[in-house]
Amino acid sequence: MVDMSDLGVIGDAELVEELSMLTTQTARMRARMADIMAELDRRRRAAGAGRPGGHVHGARR
Repeated sequence: MVDMSDLGVIGDAELVEELSMLTTQTARMRARMADIMAELDRRRRAAGAGRPGGHVHGARR
């Protein structure tokens, strides 16, 4: 990771390379977050299916 004070001395190619890497990491993190949220929703639905009324008490949405 580049320190902000170093940005002025780094060439364009290196800055573009780091930006590309960070963009890729961001996309992976977003995909992982979506997977985690989907799994939590699946678990809530599965837990709620066995309860009267079909919902989980105290679950936050």
